[in-house]
Amino acid sequence: MRGPLTPPQAPVSRTRAERFDDLVDDEARRLGERWERELARVRFGVEAVPPVEPGFAGPVPLARTVHPSPPERSVRIVVYRRPVEARAKGEAELSRMIRDLLVEEVADLLGLSPESVDPSYDSPDE
Repeated sequence: MRGPLTPPQAPVSRTRAERFDDLVDDEARRLGERWERELARVRFGVEAVPPVEPGFAGPVPLARTVHPSPPERSVRIVVYRRPVEARAKGEAELSRMIRDLLVEEVADLLGLSPESVDPSYDSPDE
């Protein structure tokens, strides 16, 4: 009889995209705990690739802040999974990149420096 080697809820059975989503959710939750009031109307999300026009010659965006258009009221911060994964060399670097990207977007949104949003910004995890 063939079937999965591990139960579906086991971490090893999560897809790469699901693990990426989890990393973004964890970082968004961590930032939300520190900046709860300021981020109350901010939603965090993941998209596979950024929308770029044909012939686009600039650097591929890794994340961006999408400001609302009526009737929506929430600002969205989006991380683009495929370009981030392509640049990361392993899980630890992927996690740091996601942390730093979200901190940069939140800092830009709040008009603060990334270091004031998160003192661990741009530093390796210990």
